[in-house]
Amino acid sequence: MPKSKNEKTAEERSYDAASRQMIEVAGQAELDLAWDRHDAQSPACPIGAKGLCCRFCAMGPCRIMPGTKRDRGVCGATAETVVARNFVRMIAGGAAAHSDHGRAVAHTFIKAARGEAPGYEIRDEDKLRQVAPLFDVETEGRDKNDIAEELGKAALAEFGRQEGELTLIKRAPEKRQRIWRDLDVVPRGIDREVVEIMHRTTMGVDQDYRNLLLQGTRTALADGWGGSMIATELQDIMFGTPGNPWQTKAREPMKAEVNLGVLKDDQVNIIVHGHEPILSEMVVIASRDPELLDLAENVGAKGINISGICCTANEILVRHGIPVAGNFLQQELSIATGAVEMMMVDVQCIMQSLTRIVADFHTELVTTTSKAKIEGATHFEFDEDDALTSAKEIVRRAILNYPNRQGVTIPEDKSEAITGFSGDYIKYMLGGSFRSSYWPLNSNIIDGRIRGVAGVVGCNNPAVPHDAIHIPLVEELIANDVLVVQTGCAAIASAKAGLMQPETAVLKAGKGLAEVCETVGIPPVLHAGSCVDNSRVLVALSDIVGVGKENSRLSLGDDISDLPVAGAAPEWMSEKAIAIGQYFVASGVYTVFGVSFPTLGSDKLTELLFEEYKDIVGGNWAFEPDPSKMAALMIDHIDEKRRALGIEKARERTLFDMDMRRKLEAEG
Repeated sequence: MPKSKNEKTAEERSYDAASRQMIEVAGQAELDLAWDRHDAQSPACPIGAKGLCCRFCAMGPCRIMPGTKRDRGVCGATAETVVARNFVRMIAGGAAAHSDHGRAVAHTFIKAARGEAPGYEIRDEDKLRQVAPLFDVETEGRDKNDIAEELGKAALAEFGRQEGELTLIKRAPEKRQRIWRDLDVVPRGIDREVVEIMHRTTMGVDQDYRNLLLQGTRTALADGWGGSMIATELQDIMFGTPGNPWQTKAREPMKAEVNLGVLKDDQVNIIVHGHEPILSEMVVIASRDPELLDLAENVGAKGINISGICCTANEILVRHGIPVAGNFLQQELSIATGAVEMMMVDVQCIMQSLTRIVADFHTELVTTTSKAKIEGATHFEFDEDDALTSAKEIVRRAILNYPNRQGVTIPEDKSEAITGFSGDYIKYMLGGSFRSSYWPLNSNIIDGRIRGVAGVVGCNNPAVPHDAIHIPLVEELIANDVLVVQTGCAAIASAKAGLMQPETAVLKAGKGLAEVCETVGIPPVLHAGSCVDNSRVLVALSDIVGVGKENSRLSLGDDISDLPVAGAAPEWMSEKAIAIGQYFVASGVYTVFGVSFPTLGSDKLTELLFEEYKDIVGGNWAFEPDPSKMAALMIDHIDEKRRALGIEKARERTLFDMDMRRKLEAEG
């Protein structure tokens, strides 16, 4: 294959066949892609990459170089202080992004309950009545909308709370709550913790790296057990819980298509991109409007095709089976197909470069919120009070753009995936209508059929080949009988690679995991939703601990830190990933990151996170960019937890070499 202008081949840039094809098309058209810009920025500043650059006041910027005369900043800040400040500010940024998403959902939720937002409604009344009591909202004999309004107000109050403890902390195991209280890291209010980080990291305030990390921990917990969890729960109640068999309109995990091949050369293609599903839900409804379908036919199209990029894609995928065009690094490539009439964006992970890409095509880039405008894009302020009208107008604009198409190149590559495994559905799937529980999962872990559980989440990063760390890692985990749960762009990567199909268990999973998957009829890699839906994993882990209280024979310990589980973000790039990683570590989960790690400039701080945190919070960080070595770390940790529980069975790790990978690809 020909090389691009930076002399890297498409194969060196992406694991994914559809992306490789479009990278070549873009190269021939001399389009500037994320990979090109990454290479233009190389080599990256080694000081900044290690967290040693301080720019929080006008005396600098200061470049801290331990072991030299520059071992301190102008103010005297040490490497530990500077790296800790940078790290916890990343946590604050990530927590703010997730939590502001949750706040937006809470506002719409309240309007829906009041009947002030036509098109929105309370769809999962069963979950409403499960969640409301957590906030001390009475449900007996009350109308669902009355309950929902009070719940929405209570959830919204969590953001501005100044004292006490966040409500949903009580969902964690009791032992875990005691650990947090002893450390004084239980979040008091979501916004308060973010603001306090910004204060403490201002020049001349908190200069003890250990103390800074404690506030970082408290802020991360305010994300995972606060803002993100609120977003997930209220979205489920308002839009429907993926796979919940008891909700008013029953759903099951859905089969859907994933990758750039989902775009249609004879239909109006609208891509929704970002993270908040408030507008995309309405766009899905609008795309089925008879008048708009007639309009599409009048301009020569055979229909209206909605697809998604990033976590907005995951949201409408798990609830509607809407196809996914791709993950983070495919946003530019989707436009380069020439087949996209409109890319509609909301918030987070949206590249400003899209305005330059659309300039070479007929695609209209539309921003929809005052929080996230882009110079050069069309801004269409979304009206939540009349959401369906706004959505119809956006769809109408896209339809009228269809005749402006020129050349179209759509890759054929696409895969099927089974998606939408919420905790509610997993319990139902394992135990049925009357025995819904994680009992069977615990039993299979104790018996050794399932070695453990891994959460593989996070972004894409052009610093490493696209999807090329995610896929080998996941394949090696399932080959070693580790059940994998995924969210976000990592989930899209596995879906594209065909790992979310039930038959994958026979082809690629270990014998024990394959047996369980075949019995239940599930893939060995479960799609659990978007980035904020990592909160589903926290609840599931707490429920797995809770099984031991119901039946001591099925106990896997009395805290999340006792479980044979591990987490990873192999291709992370966003501050949100750091916030997620920290709240998992603080919840007792061993968590491995790839690509790079932002504390390596301080040996003391890194040792605190990588080693000492095991004794402090029961979970710890690790850094390993190689997928096979990452898998080894995670499996070794799972085996260590199995030994501590007394359920270890001697076995070797199945190590994937290239011959084994080629054989699996041929069999697949």
